[in-house]
Parts: sequence; structure tokens; C-alpha cells
Amino acid sequence: MSDRTRSPLKSLPCTPTGPSHAEPAPTASGGGAPKNVGRKAVPSSVRSDPQAGDGRYPIAWLTITAPRGATPTATSICDCGRSLFAAGHRKALALIEDHARHRDLCPLRIRQEGAAA
Repeated sequence: MSDRTRSPLKSLPCTPTGPSHAEPAPTASGGGAPKNVGRKAVPSSVRSDPQAGDGRYPIAWLTITAPRGATPTATSICDCGRSLFAAGHRKALALIEDHARHRDLCPLRIRQEGAAA
């Protein structure tokens, strides 16, 4: 077997001798970081998890993009498998109306509403 010499770029760095990052930096007087003496702790308000609601979650999305001076587009996506795209004023408006009608006819929404009732 041949001995390979190590490249100086792959050597391990020397061990640091100064203070670590976890220690407070010494002040001019030689002490540690100043302490907040006399202050009282304020309890933080913890918000509830927004996902732990009443069990509802979105199943259909309508995305409309209408940049100034460009052709408007609309995309209608639903968890039931619906995925439609339209470009242009008339087609985008028609897709928006169709998306609203689909909300009442979607088999996933009908099943969810019937289970809740």
C-alpha cells in the first residue's frame, strides 16, 4: 500500500483557545454581560394551533392573476380531481363562475356537509 500525504487544506483546524460563542463577552470592567436586575418576567401569550380548529380544511382553490396590461388567467383546482385553467377575460370570468357552481356540486363537499348534519 502506498502512503498518501495529506493536503494542508484537509487538515483539522487547531483547537480554539479563546472564549466559546456560548459564553458572554467580557466587559471593560472584566465582568460578564450586564444582568437585568429588578425587572419582572412577563408571561408570554401562546396562541392556539390554527390547525386545531373545527376540523374544516380547504379542498378547492381558485387562483386569479390579472397583471396590468397582460392577459388575465384563472386556475380552478379541487381535491376531487378538478384542475382547470383559463386565459383571457371571457374565459377567466367563465371559469370563476364555474368554480362557484362547482362548490355546490363537488362530491367532497356534499359528503362533508352530510356527515356534519
